[in-house]
Amino acid sequence: MNRFIALSFFAFTFLFANLSFSQNNISGDIKDNSGKPIAGAVVSIESLKRNTTSNNNGQFKLENISNGNYNIAISHLGFKSINKAVTIKNKNVTLSLILEDDLLNLKTVVVTGTFDPRIGLESSTSISTLKSKDIKKSYPQGTASLLQNIPGTFTDASAGEVYTKVYTRGVSASAEDDMGWYYVSLQEDGLPVSLVQHSYYSPDLFHRTDLTTKRAEAIRGGSSAITALNAPGGIYNFISHGSRQDFGGEVQLSAGAQGDDNAILKADTNIGGPLGNNWYFNAGGHYRVDDGARDTDFTFSKGGQFKFNVIKEHDNGYIKFYGKFLNDKTNRYTGVAATNWDNPTPAFGQNFKNSSLLMPGFNATIPDGRNLDNTINFDPSQGVHAKDLALGFDFLQDLGNNWSIKNNIKFSAKDANWQTSISNAFVSLSNPLAYFISGAQFPIGQVVFKDAQSNNELARVNNSGILAGESFEYISGSLPNDAIMGTSAWYKDNEADEWMNQLTLRKKLENHDITTGLSLGFSDTSHYTQGSFAFVTYEPNPRLLDVTLENPNQPVLALSDENGVSNYGGLFFVNSRAKISQVATFLNDRWKVANKLHLDLGLRYETINHKGSKDRYAPFSQDGGLDGDATTAYDNSVSTPTGERDHFNYNYNYLSYSAGVNYKINDNTALFSRFSKGNKAPELNYYFNNFDNVAINKKGEIQKILQAELGVKLDSKNASFTGTAFWSQLKDIGIANFEFDGDNNSIFYTPIQFNSSRTIGFEWESVFSPVDYLNFRFNGVIQDPKAKDWKIYDAAGSVDTTDDTITDYSGNTLPFNPKLMFNLSTEFEKDKFSAFLKWQYMGKRQGNVANGFELDAYSIFNLGTGYKINKNLSANILVTNLFNSEGLANFFGANSFGANANGATPEFVATNPDASFVVFPVLRRRALLSINYSF
Repeated sequence: MNRFIALSFFAFTFLFANLSFSQNNISGDIKDNSGKPIAGAVVSIESLKRNTTSNNNGQFKLENISNGNYNIAISHLGFKSINKAVTIKNKNVTLSLILEDDLLNLKTVVVTGTFDPRIGLESSTSISTLKSKDIKKSYPQGTASLLQNIPGTFTDASAGEVYTKVYTRGVSASAEDDMGWYYVSLQEDGLPVSLVQHSYYSPDLFHRTDLTTKRAEAIRGGSSAITALNAPGGIYNFISHGSRQDFGGEVQLSAGAQGDDNAILKADTNIGGPLGNNWYFNAGGHYRVDDGARDTDFTFSKGGQFKFNVIKEHDNGYIKFYGKFLNDKTNRYTGVAATNWDNPTPAFGQNFKNSSLLMPGFNATIPDGRNLDNTINFDPSQGVHAKDLALGFDFLQDLGNNWSIKNNIKFSAKDANWQTSISNAFVSLSNPLAYFISGAQFPIGQVVFKDAQSNNELARVNNSGILAGESFEYISGSLPNDAIMGTSAWYKDNEADEWMNQLTLRKKLENHDITTGLSLGFSDTSHYTQGSFAFVTYEPNPRLLDVTLENPNQPVLALSDENGVSNYGGLFFVNSRAKISQVATFLNDRWKVANKLHLDLGLRYETINHKGSKDRYAPFSQDGGLDGDATTAYDNSVSTPTGERDHFNYNYNYLSYSAGVNYKINDNTALFSRFSKGNKAPELNYYFNNFDNVAINKKGEIQKILQAELGVKLDSKNASFTGTAFWSQLKDIGIANFEFDGDNNSIFYTPIQFNSSRTIGFEWESVFSPVDYLNFRFNGVIQDPKAKDWKIYDAAGSVDTTDDTITDYSGNTLPFNPKLMFNLSTEFEKDKFSAFLKWQYMGKRQGNVANGFELDAYSIFNLGTGYKINKNLSANILVTNLFNSEGLANFFGANSFGANANGATPEFVATNPDASFVVFPVLRRRALLSINYSF
């Protein structure tokens, strides 16, 4: 009995000792090749669902690990992930780890354009990543400007932060200037920034980049057909910072000069850390005041945003709450006049460096056409006021037995209010439009132009002969260039309440990784546009004109109000509302055919419903106009609803698919290929723009996109390379032109023509690092973009259809797609000093499908230097467009009110060699000094 008790006591003691001492710790430090500690590296043991991150000193610790054999994974963006086998047996383990640079992030996990996160080398898509330090090397101008660094991505940011264009691989035809993100999805943390697009309402209105962004991932075509809502052309996903083990962050203060010594001031911050019990937080944002790269008499941009997230990590996943509040005012530049089609030269005293031709700021009270009892306070210095309040919830849960579920849901309330100029065309004083556009019934005789601010008379003209084709005559004084500017005091008010959700259910089998799920998007939006004419001098730094008709022995007739605003609400009127629902279900299988061969097969069925209405309208009819005063002509033509509405309720259903293959030759080399069929349903501009006081009696066409790609990915210690040959075809492209009818002073869109395009090309991304502190990067695209079948409707300058024609341009070069575009840079970083020099080359582009005008190639050089003052403090200088290139980014056609790029046909150019036209120059040199404090 005593022996039994003794043995039992010994066994219990032994077992207790084992249980007590088999719980061990794994700790260590993580450094880069140069011996610098790496903060924020993720250290995980997948079999235990345990992970942590390294602190600012590169140190980490995993506690209470039982005896056994484990595989520890260590990863960090910009470094190659490694796996370390560790055996624990009643002893703590200390590791010293070195991570090698991942030059093209091919050994880094990517999450965009895929349902199952994987390293870039094993992906069957063409994907690129911009790291936080890459983002810091870009001037804070806007999202499109930043994405110029993505290979194969065409961007036009010549107008500023908004009113930009972004597309790839020739999938571009409907990406017009007023909705340039038509085919691609701009995302934050995996969900779209906005579900809705229409004229002058694109997602770039509601997106700003600052220190809260950890990285940006970009997919060009390919799998975006099955992984994004109605965006087959690509995905640009901006990912925020995640969990941080120690409290810390970064503050950045920036100041600079641009253009003609215009200032920019910006403050950025991002902080994060633990809250206890595996809770973590991040918070930050920015505020900036920017006078702009071109000359205006008001602050071009001001405002900022605040973002946050709170994360709870647990053994089987995480939950995350996040949000954003954006309150920002910016503007966009209009074009500059040029002459000489073969070598464009600035005209009418303007220049390609500083001229903006935006109206000066003023305060006017204009009738609100929606309800004439209300008024609109119009001030063009307000520009585009964008507000976005977004709140979201994201979670990942391991359900056991290799099942997992992930759901990301976001609600946002958006408001975009435009108070700015539209168009800046030359209108001769001999053109009857210069007077009749005021809305006056017969503004013929002595017209007096006064400076609206000083009230000084600038010119008095006699226009009595203009209806007979004769020139005007000056009675006294003169106006610059004997003209006024064809421009509008343009007011837009857009609101949208949006709810979106992405649910995925994943099951991992021995040879299959299957994902299915549901994507939902709902938007309730309203859209109002009102345009009034404004009398403005046609010159750099335009002045507003108070205009009257002062014929002898007759009452003075006011053609404008005291601010120079005329034809209240008579140029544009669109009042509409819509509810959009987007529902998609998807199924994807990553099939391990062999140890090195994976097939990626995916289907997506999407249904989109557009339901809404658009008001019919007519000019307000009352003797003497709105105020009943016959001597004020500027309020005689206010457009108001008639009470009738044209309704639409259309469904768009389509099936998209994508099949990819990845063959991993070895740990550093892989081949991939993919074929995709995507679809693009119409955006709301189809209803808002194309049906003016007529029934919306048919739905738009779904564009079809076929894409194929074949690529290689190579990674080594000193060099990395990805190259992708691609073919893309876009069909059923609806094209309508913006036109002006001079006979009745109305603006209209021409009947839609359905066309197709084809592009073949090769895009590449490479980096060579001969030594640890020196990198050479080279990326770009060479392509052949063709307008395969293409017709343009010519309205001959009037609503009357009897003289209309249709011209066939099939086989021409697709406009605004360069045949060659690349970025070449060198980067140096050693000890406390860093520097880079980048050459951005934009090849020649056709300015329209008629190929009547070609935009020349141009180069832009950017330079940056940095110095680390101490452990926490650093200073950086960034100069963009170092040599003040005057390259032309865009073309808007002839310099006349209501003209468009398609009107500049080869025949027009040949018969009008001295005509002026409108171009958009790239923004001139900008220099910025940033002081960064990291802790």
